[in-house]
Amino acid sequence: MPESVEVLIVADSVPVYSHPGDAGADITAAESVELAPGQRATVGTGVSIALPDGYAAFVVPRSGLAAKHGITIVNSPGTVDAGYRGEIRVTLLNTDDSVPYSVAVGDRIAQLVIMPVTRARFVPVETLPGSHRGDGGFGSTGYRDNKQGDGA
Repeated sequence: MPESVEVLIVADSVPVYSHPGDAGADITAAESVELAPGQRATVGTGVSIALPDGYAAFVVPRSGLAAKHGITIVNSPGTVDAGYRGEIRVTLLNTDDSVPYSVAVGDRIAQLVIMPVTRARFVPVETLPGSHRGDGGFGSTGYRDNKQGDGA
């Protein structure tokens, strides 16, 4: 069984894992909002947490909201650092071009994923060591003629 971590929380509605083995716990809206087509709004969750050092929480979209209604999170994943003690707020975006979407208090609007994180020690150098990929950036591995077969 994976390790669990104790997270202190102040919330009217505590995040809940819907199924055994779920990575994300559902968090709900603490306020209602109407999202017009193409509109975004930051929605309060009424949730504040205290993560232990070495952990971060990531706020990610719910796949059902995205697939069925075009609702996503603008800055996904939103990062909650261990030192942050304020309310977790979620900036939702209605990507539908013609249908508004209503969020009611208590609606599940996002998932919260708690993960251990490593702090990097950045080491300045004059040049970087070579790699197979080199400096090929976004889309550099091609699409249809991809020789590595990763489809990126």
